[in-house]
Amino acid sequence: MAGRVSTFLLLIAIVAPLRSSAAAPVTIVASAPCMSSAGPGIPPPASVPSGLPGFHAAWYGQSGYPTLCPGERSTATVAFYNSGTRGWVQGKMGEVAYLGTWDPDPGQDRATPLGGDGTQGSPATGWPRYNRVAAQPAPWVGPNQVSWFQFTVIAPQIPGTYRLSIRALIEGAQWMEDYGVFWYVTVPGTAPAGSLAPLPARWPSRAMEIGMSDGPDGAAAMRATAPFGFRYQYLAGGVNTGGGWATWNAGARFPTYYIQDSARNGLVPVFTYYQMLQSAPGNGMGEPAGDIANMQNTATMGAYFADLRVLFQRAGAESGTVVVHVEPDLWGYIQQRYGDDPAAAPAKVGATGMAELAGLPDNASGLARAVIKLRDLYAPNVLLAYHLSYWGTNHDPLYEKAPDATVDAWATRSATFFTSLGAAFDLVFAEFSDRDADFKRFQNGDTGAWWSANDFARNVRYLTKVSALTQKRIVMWQIPLGNTKMRAMNNTWDHYQDNKSEWLFDDPGRANLSAYARAGVIAFLFGRGADGATCACDAARDGVTNPAPIGANTRDSLGADDDGGYFRERAAAYYAAGTLTLP
Repeated sequence: MAGRVSTFLLLIAIVAPLRSSAAAPVTIVASAPCMSSAGPGIPPPASVPSGLPGFHAAWYGQSGYPTLCPGERSTATVAFYNSGTRGWVQGKMGEVAYLGTWDPDPGQDRATPLGGDGTQGSPATGWPRYNRVAAQPAPWVGPNQVSWFQFTVIAPQIPGTYRLSIRALIEGAQWMEDYGVFWYVTVPGTAPAGSLAPLPARWPSRAMEIGMSDGPDGAAAMRATAPFGFRYQYLAGGVNTGGGWATWNAGARFPTYYIQDSARNGLVPVFTYYQMLQSAPGNGMGEPAGDIANMQNTATMGAYFADLRVLFQRAGAESGTVVVHVEPDLWGYIQQRYGDDPAAAPAKVGATGMAELAGLPDNASGLARAVIKLRDLYAPNVLLAYHLSYWGTNHDPLYEKAPDATVDAWATRSATFFTSLGAAFDLVFAEFSDRDADFKRFQNGDTGAWWSANDFARNVRYLTKVSALTQKRIVMWQIPLGNTKMRAMNNTWDHYQDNKSEWLFDDPGRANLSAYARAGVIAFLFGRGADGATCACDAARDGVTNPAPIGANTRDSLGADDDGGYFRERAAAYYAAGTLTLP
């Protein structure tokens, strides 16, 4: 065995699998002096496999969870037992044992901010390579012998909880057993000035909040299940069809009632304003043709801005913060059609003759600036959200699995398009997907819709870049509600599986949540984007269901919600454990 466990080491834990009770959730501590510490190590198991033919490794103990001040370094130690019949030979390709980066954080063979060799964006901490954490220290590790791997990690500058996953391998030959080995590094404190975009003025919380879609008069029932921060509702139907939101209640009072119901129950109302496509004449053309046609129709755009003005007048008559999320998908379609300069996209704005918009250009930039101007005039309590569509660049990171440099380039294009609008939106809304992964698989034949650890890592990277370049915080919106835990999730209509809620809120150490917080995300709003997708409600009207499991979904339903009650359970558990303080 090489080396000894130091007095300031990292804990490496076994995941088999992660459960909500496996470790106490970690909350970022705000404004406290930085104090380093280390938790106790974990001893080796009572027994390990032995004599397995070929190359094999079994986890055999590790050092403790650290709390490190920004920039501080620490030595980590982890032991692996050679449980195979072949020895490990130092320096010999095809026989030398290494530790490699693994899923979920940072992902197989990906760089991490916790250590590396200074390449691929990793810090220089003496690792063999950016994706090779350590090599075996002894010249020979024979069968039934233990190798103690040591390496240095560094605490990132941004406070949060970081996770590093590793797996043993024989370089040039094979990965050995995946024991789910990982550790957390906690960096306490608040983010350095300028490291993240500031929170929007009037943003109601310093904590990471959860919200969900919720219809009229539903605030009390929603709040009774968990102390959610937000609820959202579409405003749709078209501005000139006779069926738009302004007709849903007398005097166009629907927003008024929704805002007041939210305020009575301690919730911030969010309206997704989705009127362009559903207005005439474009409502018969589909996307994006209908959007483009309506933008260039003077009468339609006049009615559009008049409709938006009424919304702002109703919201402005109330005292609390209201969020208006402006036209999901529209900006992506504009970028797809006209490129990264929104001034190239024609839209009737000043030409509508509305006095408040006189002098604004007749293009997509003018459209965005008109929304801001009407808000400023009638509803200063409203926060306006731009909608980020990754695919506006004509690329999709989920399906293309691009390398980091390409992801950065696409994110830069998304940010360039936003800033070229010249419109002072307060924040950005973004999506994972509008439907559950298995909804897409079974209904659309889309076999690539499931998100892996690497997909989440690319998403975090994309959002980090966009937030930094735009200096806007981000809300993740319309997140699918499927899960892989509950028996109700049997991949039938209204009961399709997905993994977003698990990734974010069934992660005991909150490393996944913390990664999104460091990227600039400040809230997660869940809801389905189409009929048939999973709902945290009884949309199927089939009551409590517990069909036979189709995999690992073996938990009995907690109620009549189509997801088996999983989302509300996870939300309640998150708030009960203490919210994550935003960096």
